[in-house]
Amino acid sequence: MQDSSTTRTRPASAPARLPPLQSERLLDQLRERIRFLHYSPRTEQAYVHWCKTFVRFHGLKHPRDLGQAEVEAFLSWLASDRHVAPSTHKQALSALVFLYCKVLGLQLPWLAKIGRPQSKRKLPMVLTPGDIVQVLRWLDEDYRLFAQLLYGTGLRLTEGLQLRVKDLDFDHGAIIVREGKGGKDRVVMLPASLVQPLKLQLQHARELWLADQTDGKAGVYMPDALERKYPRAGSSWNWFWVFPQDKHSVDPRSGVVRRHHMFDQGFQRAFKRALERSNIGKPATPHTLRHSFATHLLQAGYDIRTVQDLLGHADVATTMIYTHVLKLGGGAVKSPVDLLSLNMNMNLDMNTNLQPRGRDRGRDRGRDEARSPDRETLAMAVRRPPWAAQS
Repeated sequence: MQDSSTTRTRPASAPARLPPLQSERLLDQLRERIRFLHYSPRTEQAYVHWCKTFVRFHGLKHPRDLGQAEVEAFLSWLASDRHVAPSTHKQALSALVFLYCKVLGLQLPWLAKIGRPQSKRKLPMVLTPGDIVQVLRWLDEDYRLFAQLLYGTGLRLTEGLQLRVKDLDFDHGAIIVREGKGGKDRVVMLPASLVQPLKLQLQHARELWLADQTDGKAGVYMPDALERKYPRAGSSWNWFWVFPQDKHSVDPRSGVVRRHHMFDQGFQRAFKRALERSNIGKPATPHTLRHSFATHLLQAGYDIRTVQDLLGHADVATTMIYTHVLKLGGGAVKSPVDLLSLNMNMNLDMNTNLQPRGRDRGRDRGRDEARSPDRETLAMAVRRPPWAAQS
């Protein structure tokens, strides 16, 4: 039996050693390191933006020559002058931490001491089924099916845009979401009411695919190294987009002219126009369809673990935020102003019932006038002395 006093402790693992950078310019080095670590294109875009803003804020000085005071001054400017949200503040700080640690290779202890702002808990905006019907009614026909798919499956905007033909399984009634948030795959339901519209959409997409094949255009974008491993896969029908863009565009990384999926900005603008025309009066976005999907499933009695799997949440606490609409507002507490208004209405009704109405009011007035003496009789009674009334 081994003595506990001689038990060896495992040494702390050293940080992974990164290969040397091949690029010379700072922003190119940043992009190279982000792509080496397989960060998403959205993360690359955000980190490049914040590092560029940081350099311009300090007069185009190199970040290697800037220290803790300059980083804190930049973050303070974002919070006090730009009034950015806490999540945006943390994103900017994460970009600078990545720049100093992963790109410049500087292990600075003061980076860990910089406080991160705490995000406030916010309840998601949820549309009622009637609201969603109104928005879909005013939405452009080219985007209506895509909006129905987002609400019917709970997909994120980018997850719906990146759907490919092979991800639709009509036989099993399922949609396979590839590389969702966090690089995770999951399976969601394929709504039965959207089967036929999706098949018509695939017919439209196939016409565009055949036109690209005839014109000899390059295939669609392939993730990771699949384009090199399977050179013809990008031109195959299985990898084509479910919602392709009508026009070709230039790939920002490779510079190849190819057909991209539907642009997110176009759908966001169309959704905003439909929201304004419907006069709902709620600040909704395309992501609100995902919130509404989760809330309506919980209202229908589905288990929260099932909703968690459909949404792709790693923690059930994230899904618990949607339970706020399952109960009445304020925890089903009766407001005292409702009782006050009820009492006021009862008093008004009682006063109304006590007052005479219509003919009764006129008859009572005539009866009162017959009983009471007129003004001249009262005046004579006041002027006549008591002895005159006796004679």
